[in-house]
Amino acid sequence: MIEASQTIDILLLGSGGREHALAKKLTESAHCGTLYIAPGNGGTLEVGENVDLNENDPAAVAEFAREMGCGLVVIGPEAPLVVGVADAVREAGIPCFGPGAAGAQMEGSKLFSKQVMERAGVPTAAYGSFTDEESALAYVREQGAPLVVKADGLAAGKGVVVATELAQAEEAVHECFAGAFGEAGSTVVIEEMLTGPECSLLAFTDGKTVRPMATSQDHKRALEGDRGPNTGGMGVYSPVPIVTDEEHATMEQIMVDVVVELAAEGIDYRGCLYGGFMLTPAGPKVLEFNARFGDPETQVILPRLQNDLVEVMLACAEQHLDEVELSWSDKWAVAVVLTSAGYPGSYEKGKVITGVEDAAAMDDVTVYHAGTAVNEAGELVTNGGRVLAVTALGDTFEAARNLAYEACEKIEFEGKTLRHDIGLRALKGREAWD
Repeated sequence: MIEASQTIDILLLGSGGREHALAKKLTESAHCGTLYIAPGNGGTLEVGENVDLNENDPAAVAEFAREMGCGLVVIGPEAPLVVGVADAVREAGIPCFGPGAAGAQMEGSKLFSKQVMERAGVPTAAYGSFTDEESALAYVREQGAPLVVKADGLAAGKGVVVATELAQAEEAVHECFAGAFGEAGSTVVIEEMLTGPECSLLAFTDGKTVRPMATSQDHKRALEGDRGPNTGGMGVYSPVPIVTDEEHATMEQIMVDVVVELAAEGIDYRGCLYGGFMLTPAGPKVLEFNARFGDPETQVILPRLQNDLVEVMLACAEQHLDEVELSWSDKWAVAVVLTSAGYPGSYEKGKVITGVEDAAAMDDVTVYHAGTAVNEAGELVTNGGRVLAVTALGDTFEAARNLAYEACEKIEFEGKTLRHDIGLRALKGREAWD
């Protein structure tokens, strides 16, 4: 357990909105000394020191953390986890928040994850897995639409197709085996399509104890009315008002069961386990697991967390999470994502962004940077598809939502795109999903 007056230098890996949210929360801790972010973005520059370091090179990350005397390494994205960065950091004797390569297979391989769920007795969609196109197509035709076709490996959020028609499912299978997702598509998992509202439940764990976080609900589709292609997330809120106490208890137990199963299989999982759930008529079922914080879920969960994040992450890394109880604000949080025109397809970069300071100066508003950079003229510019996440807190869901959109109006850049219906469905209650 860290001493009350002790400070440590920290290395945070990643460059998205999630990492800016993590960086802001870490620097709120009295324990946070120098915060290095690799590679960071235009927002993390304001709270720490961006460093030029290959986040996916285990040896380089471990060496940097050792040279700088870091007392904690926090891994934001999934790719460094899957290649074993956490293993290298721990071998160097440095506490690390994030699972090793074995645990990261919960996200790195959809088949591995489904098999763990089966062994743990966790409710999830029925599925088949295939390593050749002919067998996969035969299964698709036998099952009929609707189906969900998933590339087994990491595909930057783009390897999942919800196919409502048979031809869509066949095309998705063909794309995977034709190499659209590289090695990630060499195995294909095909699942039944579950129905109901989605809900995310993330949890801190040290491999033995599980501390669930607050619920959240993301909006994946690019266009209003939940239409258009899937994205990394266009907006999110926390908590989720439509979740019943019984459903919440079931989801929490599922998270515990999975960590227990991983431990039984010899996998030491320390970090964040992210459960993506469908609230089906038969109860919550797991859509997927991720091995890290969600983006943009982090941008509404962390503002509501009242604990010292450095203390919580060290408790996970050093396996004394049983000594920590989480505390949450009663306030609602709503985040609206501002994107570049064309996202999730092709888009232009380098558009000058104005008004961020005005929005951030509003009470109960935080602007998290994702796809931003600072150009040679010192101007904040767009540098990605998802540019900013504007988060607002409020005493009611509607107050938080209205404040978020009010803040969004203060920010301008050429091609600014956003959904105007974040949270509207949940305001109408459970029947909005019927």
